[in-house]
Amino acid sequence: MSPDKKRLFAGVDLGGTNFTVGFGDASGQLVAEEKQPTASHEGPAAVVERIADTIDRLAARAGQRPAAVGLGVPGLVDVPTGVTRFLPNLPTQWRDVHVGANLSARLKCPVYLLNDARAATLGEFMFGHGRDVQSMILFTLGTGVGGGVVIDGQLRLGPLGAAGELGHICVQPDGPWCSCGSQGCLETLVSGPALTAEGIRLLLSGNAPRLHELCAGDVARVSCELMGAAARAGDPGVQAALDRAGSYLGQVAAGVVLTLHPELIVLGGGVAALDDLLIVPLRRTLLQRVKMFPPDDIRILRSQLGTRAGVLGGLAVAVQGGVRRA
Repeated sequence: MSPDKKRLFAGVDLGGTNFTVGFGDASGQLVAEEKQPTASHEGPAAVVERIADTIDRLAARAGQRPAAVGLGVPGLVDVPTGVTRFLPNLPTQWRDVHVGANLSARLKCPVYLLNDARAATLGEFMFGHGRDVQSMILFTLGTGVGGGVVIDGQLRLGPLGAAGELGHICVQPDGPWCSCGSQGCLETLVSGPALTAEGIRLLLSGNAPRLHELCAGDVARVSCELMGAAARAGDPGVQAALDRAGSYLGQVAAGVVLTLHPELIVLGGGVAALDDLLIVPLRRTLLQRVKMFPPDDIRILRSQLGTRAGVLGGLAVAVQGGVRRA
């Protein structure tokens, strides 16, 4: 490689439906990107090979092989070994699959794995709003609710790589059952499916007139995006539902703030597109619940990385050479 040519790294965002691979440099600048169907029904080996093939194509396009690969996975992974332990939304749940070693042997470069929400947190810290702070938390709001915590410039993983599961903090002790086996987790109340279900309930009960207009009464068309539009158009039922969701986020954020006092709170994932409809009640609840010290200077922002948070998170893992469990 010529001395003026930057080294490139590969970031992979693995999802149940699709995976995305991006090539970029150590500053987070992407030079090539490709999305492919995961086809997870074919099994882990086939998916890993498809990821490797995609990296090969991008390497040919970029004119160099990646110096390292970072892979964000939707579940638990043994970080030092790169062995997946439990990916609940993929067939076979990828229990004890040596993804890191197999992909590394295929690509002839180091491969590092991390939970996707923790990877997104690292990406936001290195390439997004977190670049000028030393402590932050991130909520990933989508089909589920995940999260991550950075303290003193270090992504906190804990002994199992599971630290930062903000979506499974209880906010309603007798609330809905969660897929994790507990009750009333934040995920059961502010995830995309939870908010959509509440929108459908409001519509069917006649308490969401503007939402009814926007989806022409078709419950199959109800989405978080339409709920946001209905709320901004003055639908009181939908406004109240989203305000309540933001308050639940604020309740969890308040507990984390009192414990860790981060400088920054970031909302990522598709549901974060609701923006101020969640951020305003989140901040209001934070101010109501944190009285031991003034939380006014804590910034609350929507992710700067947007839809590329996953792939840039994987890139951040590759650039950093993996993440030490801390």
